[in-house]
Amino acid sequence: MVDCFCRAVCGAIISLSVSAYAADWPQFRGPNGTGISSETGINKSWKTKPPEVLWTMPLSDDGFAGPAVAEGKVFIIDHKRPNDVVRALDINTGEQLWAFQYPEIGGSNYGFARSTPAINGGKVYTLSRSGLLHCLSAADGAKVWSRNIIADFHGRPPKWQVAASPIIDGDKLIVAPGGQGAAVVALDKNTGNTIWQGGGSDRCGYATPVIATIGEKKQYVVFTGVSLIGVDIENGKLLWRFPWKTNHDVNAAMPIVHRNFIFITSGYRHGCALVKIVRGKAVPAWENKEMQAHFSSPILYKGHFYGTGDPGFLMCLDPKTGKALWKKRGFEKGGIIAVDGTIIGLNGRGGDLIMAALSSEAYRELGRIKPLGGQSWTAPVIAGGKLIVRNKKALACIDLR
Repeated sequence: MVDCFCRAVCGAIISLSVSAYAADWPQFRGPNGTGISSETGINKSWKTKPPEVLWTMPLSDDGFAGPAVAEGKVFIIDHKRPNDVVRALDINTGEQLWAFQYPEIGGSNYGFARSTPAINGGKVYTLSRSGLLHCLSAADGAKVWSRNIIADFHGRPPKWQVAASPIIDGDKLIVAPGGQGAAVVALDKNTGNTIWQGGGSDRCGYATPVIATIGEKKQYVVFTGVSLIGVDIENGKLLWRFPWKTNHDVNAAMPIVHRNFIFITSGYRHGCALVKIVRGKAVPAWENKEMQAHFSSPILYKGHFYGTGDPGFLMCLDPKTGKALWKKRGFEKGGIIAVDGTIIGLNGRGGDLIMAALSSEAYRELGRIKPLGGQSWTAPVIAGGKLIVRNKKALACIDLR
């Protein structure tokens, strides 16, 4: 059954939709949630022509919240005690255009907010570590509506609190509070009102939900704290469930869905699996310990899986067997993205930013720089020929042209 997966994807680049946001990165993992940019014409000669850092901006959250980019603005959740601070920056200069603050009590727990804003229809949607969900005007940061998804749905936050990012599907805003009968919730993105709650009662994990079509059935695929589930987009009905129990209930890397196959990976020596949905049931195609992603999400490109995993490898996996075709050390908990036939990834320990050829044959490095240094667990984002990276203390914009 894995052969049909390979025939479906090998030799074909994942299609990327063309829209008004083609040059933007308006949500976690980019326009299509794949971690792959459709941009071309970037500078690939880093060894002879290192990319220039255009600007940097200090951050005070001491953490790992991700940036998003839309219509010339970079959006990120910072923290200045006792408040979270949603900042909008000019992507060309780094100048702050507006800021919105709300109380977020308690001390640092690997920083404060961990999620990435979602930008849609002139609105910015942010989710805090305690479950505070805000809808703001992208133009000026004015509050449109807010609610607390943990309090409202009796959610059970995981040990390191809420980390999944909100996603937009049409008029629905999808979040995963992990409450009784509310593993997944659909809200009206315009008002914040509840459309439905469902998906069973798994406590929440850390992974952002995926919008997918499996067997001609559109659904939300969610990596909860203890399982992988599929949820009907219309009413929240639980369609199928695949148990996946890890130490500390840390399921954090975003699943990859292609047709009726789903690739998942977790850290703490748990490993990875290719799951197939057959007649409404989830069955394993294979499972091993090759890729142990603590939280960094992998990529599917031309029929192969690329990702980082403990104890610090970047690797490429064969989807037929799950075996590594190559591994490269030096990517400790670092995130990756793909653009124009390359991987751009971070060494999470020291902050090296590395470009490598996106090839299943071997690891081939095209160059590296160290724009910020230090612990850098947040994946880069790319928009309009610019790369945005962060460490625990600052945000930097890099010219990729």
